[in-house]
Amino acid sequence: MKKPLTLICLSLIYLLTGCSKTEKEVENIPDLSVQAVDAFPSLRFTSPIDIQHAGDGTDRLFVAEQAGVIRVFQNSAGSATATTFLDIRNKVVSGGERGLLGFAFHPDFKANGYVYVNYTRANPLTSVIARYKANTPSTGQIDPSSEAILLTIGQPYDNHNGGSIQFGKDGFLYIATGDGGSGGDPQNYAQNRKSMLGKILRVDVNSNAKGNYGIPPDNPFANGTEGYNAEIYAYGLRNPWKISFDTETNQLLAADVGQNKREEINLITKGGNYGWPVKEGTDCYRPSSNCNTTGLIEPIYDYLQSNGDRSITGGYVYHGNSIAGLHGKYIYGDYISGRIWTLSMNGTQAGSNAILLENAGLISTFGQDASGEVYFANYQSGKIMKLGLK
Repeated sequence: MKKPLTLICLSLIYLLTGCSKTEKEVENIPDLSVQAVDAFPSLRFTSPIDIQHAGDGTDRLFVAEQAGVIRVFQNSAGSATATTFLDIRNKVVSGGERGLLGFAFHPDFKANGYVYVNYTRANPLTSVIARYKANTPSTGQIDPSSEAILLTIGQPYDNHNGGSIQFGKDGFLYIATGDGGSGGDPQNYAQNRKSMLGKILRVDVNSNAKGNYGIPPDNPFANGTEGYNAEIYAYGLRNPWKISFDTETNQLLAADVGQNKREEINLITKGGNYGWPVKEGTDCYRPSSNCNTTGLIEPIYDYLQSNGDRSITGGYVYHGNSIAGLHGKYIYGDYISGRIWTLSMNGTQAGSNAILLENAGLISTFGQDASGEVYFANYQSGKIMKLGLK
C-alpha cells in the first residue's frame, strides 16, 4: 500500500449489512456530497495517533504524535504553526503498536489543567496511564516533571496495546486495553478478569483511594469478588483501537481490531463480555465452531476482512452542524483499506452501514472539535483531514 490520498465524493452511497454476516440488499440513499479536505494546509504531523479538544472554550485542537509529543494549534484553516504542548519522548518507547497512544482532558481542565495520557515504556514493556498538569491551562505548556502515574499494565508482547482513553459524562476515565499481543490471545487474558488486558477499565481520577485514582463504587467487580480487578468495566476485547462516547446518548462505542476474518464495533455496557478469544466478531474463534456463546455480547456490527478492510479505526457519532445528513451516525474507518463508513444507530441496535469515502489513506484516528465536526488523521502523510460538504 498505499494509493495517494484522494478526495472522493460519492453521488450514490451503498448500504451494506446491519449486524449479521449476510449482506443486505443494496439500496440507494440521498447524495450527501461529502468530501475530505485538508483542514490545516500549513500543518503536518509525524505519525499522528490521536486528535482531541480541551473543552475549555479556547477552540484549540491537540494532536498526539506516536513518538511522545502532543502539539496544539488554533482550530483555523489558516493556522501556520503547531506548538509543543507536551513532550515525553524520553519516557516513551514507540514503533509498531507502541508509543503515546491516547490522551484525554479532565472535564474540569479549564480550572485544574489536568491531562491524562496512555503510553508504553520499556524495560520491561509496560502501558502507563499518567496525569500531567498545565499550570496555565488556556495558554501554557505542560511540564513533563508534573507526571503522576495512575496505574501501569505489564505488556507480554509488543502488539495489541489498545491505548484510547476517554472521559464519560459520569466524570470517570475509561481506558481501552488490548489483550497483550502475540496472536489469538494465547494466555486468554481477555477473558481473565484478574488481568487488566483485553478490557475497558473505568477509574475515578478525582479519588486518591488507590494512590492517584479510585474505583467507582458501581464498577461490576468493585467489591473484589473472586479476586477480579476492580478497575474492569467490560472485558473480552482483542485490541480496541479507539473508543468514544456519543455526546447526546452517552453510549460508549469501541472498535475492536480482528484476528483473521472480522472487524467489529461493540456497544459497551457495564459488565459486558464481548467474547474474544472465544469469538471473533460474529464467528467462533476458539474453538472455530460450536463455541459456547453463553453470556457473550454480539457486536452491533462487524465486517469481513476479505475486501481488504483489515484494521478498524473507531470514530465518533456525528453531532456537528455542517453535514445534516450525517447527524447521529457513527463515522469510522479502516487503517488498511482507507475506507470510511457511517453506521446508523437505532437505539442500541445498528441500522444501515454506508460507504462514505474511499482511498482516504492510512486512517490512524478520528477526532472531534468542540462543535462536533469530525476530523481524521492520515498516519502516513501526517495531514489532518476534515469531513465537509462538497
